[in-house]
Amino acid sequence: MSRQLFVTTALPYANGKFHIGHIMEYIQADIWVRFQRMQGNQVNFVGADDAHGAPIMIAAEKAGVTPQQFVANIAAGRKEYLDGFHISFDNWSSTDSPENHELARQIYRDLKANDLIDVKTIEQFFDPEKNMFLPDRYIKGTCPKCGTKDQYGDNCENCGAVYAPTDLINPYSALSGATPVLKNSEHFFFKLSDPRCVEFLQEWTQDGKLVPEVANKVKEWFSVRTNPDGSKSEGLGDWDISRDAPYFGIEIPDAPGKYFYVWLDAPVGYLASLKNLLEKRGESFEAYMAQPRLEQHHFIGKDIVTFHTLFWPAMLKFSGRKTPDKIHVHGFLTVNNGEKMSKSRGTGLDPLKYLSLGMNPEWLRYYLAAKLNAKNEDIAFNADDFMARVNSDLIGKYINIASRAAKFVSTLGNGKLNFNYGEDVPEIFEQSISEDVPSVVAYEGKVAFHAEINAMTPPNISNELSSEVRSLLEAREYSKAVRTIMDLTDQVNKYFDASAPWTLAKLGNTMRALAVASHCIELFRQLTIAMAPILPATASAAQKFLNCTDLSWNSLAAPLKSGHSLNGYEHLMQRVTPEQLDALFEAPASPEPERLIPAGEALAPLITIDDFAKIDLRIAKIVNCEPVEGSVKLLRLTLDVGEGKTRNVFSGIASAYKPEDLIGKHTVMVANLAPRKMKFGISEGMVLAASHGDEKAQSGIYVLEPSPGALPGMRVK
Repeated sequence: MSRQLFVTTALPYANGKFHIGHIMEYIQADIWVRFQRMQGNQVNFVGADDAHGAPIMIAAEKAGVTPQQFVANIAAGRKEYLDGFHISFDNWSSTDSPENHELARQIYRDLKANDLIDVKTIEQFFDPEKNMFLPDRYIKGTCPKCGTKDQYGDNCENCGAVYAPTDLINPYSALSGATPVLKNSEHFFFKLSDPRCVEFLQEWTQDGKLVPEVANKVKEWFSVRTNPDGSKSEGLGDWDISRDAPYFGIEIPDAPGKYFYVWLDAPVGYLASLKNLLEKRGESFEAYMAQPRLEQHHFIGKDIVTFHTLFWPAMLKFSGRKTPDKIHVHGFLTVNNGEKMSKSRGTGLDPLKYLSLGMNPEWLRYYLAAKLNAKNEDIAFNADDFMARVNSDLIGKYINIASRAAKFVSTLGNGKLNFNYGEDVPEIFEQSISEDVPSVVAYEGKVAFHAEINAMTPPNISNELSSEVRSLLEAREYSKAVRTIMDLTDQVNKYFDASAPWTLAKLGNTMRALAVASHCIELFRQLTIAMAPILPATASAAQKFLNCTDLSWNSLAAPLKSGHSLNGYEHLMQRVTPEQLDALFEAPASPEPERLIPAGEALAPLITIDDFAKIDLRIAKIVNCEPVEGSVKLLRLTLDVGEGKTRNVFSGIASAYKPEDLIGKHTVMVANLAPRKMKFGISEGMVLAASHGDEKAQSGIYVLEPSPGALPGMRVK
């Protein structure tokens, strides 16, 4: 009996284009969905734009359009990515759809009827410069659990802790940089601390729906926590599910001016997109969701585990709805040595740029599959490894089987397969020794055929494909599945090489040569079935060449027969070139230098003494220095500039200095540089350092140091 599967990926926030992390997640889910469909299982695979929240509202305001139009403009660009990488969503919707408004409100009403909604007056952070209450994502500070700086106001990306924004240490507004003030506001809470919720979640998160490392991490969240008032309590805290106007979102029933927090209605978007799809087909959403055999699977990144393993299943359970059967969690995609991707550093992998360079989307699908597993581990994109895996493995092994065998079937069998080996080859042939017949040996002036070649039999790979590879793909152990498939392609290529059909043909045994090639074509067909979820377009082209109507998983047991006609072979895939990879990771172009000095960097345009006088250079003492979590280039410097307080400055000098080597030294800084909001915090100036104009040069980075006797606060003139 076929399975009924409802599959989703995390909803991308509708404030920008897809990035490579989105594409990795969608490819991972798409492979699994295609695999399920090939087995005859019924799958509804849906996605949607996460359209609500203050960031959308603020971005739309800056763009001079309504939030709805802003989201529509973003959504209009989605298809190019999804089609480009062969991602097979059945439906793509939006959390601002009528279905999502209806479902979110009904889930809220059901939770309220179950006595799981509470109303409390709370102190909430308010930005005095922007004159608005700050959403959690616009409040940053130091995590109260692990001490990591620059964490969001609702959860820590480093340790995964969940907390209230008021728990943050040294909070600041991400909009203005101002220190927020507390104001009273009436908020709605989902009573996640209710014993019913705690008991359910403790069981639900530990019963196999999560991989062990995620389940173990989630278990920590049920331990002792610190409340906003400083008291200690066990279990989960209640979840604030409301936001004050102005806010772009779904208004809470019977609560004017109050809106659902975006993370309440975002996962409801999974159900809303499915409802939209089914109603377009004329099917009943309620009947579909009521099926006892229905499985609900979510593919997400490890950064949003909290919401999908606590809030979402509890919302569903206590509103009387089906809870997820599996939460498939993956890690992040990094580049080379684990560094996060960055366009400005030339380490970004832009999906549209990839496609525009004519790079085959299935190269990337294959490469990611060769790296991904069922754990939430980060994987690295390495350009050299990418080229080797595609050119050597994918093309040099898998595609090579069809390319070589097709020639013999065409010339010896007139395009028809024949698996009959015919008579054994005579031991001695009346033929001159030829250097281009390497599989023969001289014998009394004549040629003898290797007996072991005549005894070669094709490998039986169908059992491993139908059992081991099938199990690995089901378990999302893609890298192991790819490795097994490549091992099987090695077996097929070894059989082809050892059987030497070119030698058989030269020696007159064309029937056996044709049989060897025919067997390799059948083995290629079997390998294509296993590769089809990963390489759907290549599999489709291979199916046309093979002239077969069925590439389902069950067709592994239905081999091609003698007399089957192939269509003309056309090359199925080109190789990756170094030029394509160089162009893909090419850093943004910089202006051509006009005047060069010996260090190799162009001189800046001329300025006047008045221009220079605007720059306030001061002696600063480095009182502390530490690495920056999440960055391989930055150090965080704490500087004394003689002001009676210290300043926080980020400097890209980590490649040249160890933090402990800088503490206590004096340097020169730009003291009147406007504070800059960075990902890791506010930088309040700039430390001066010398370096070569070419980042690839090996001349190093040198922080400027004044002569002995200079004191913090002295001005450099």
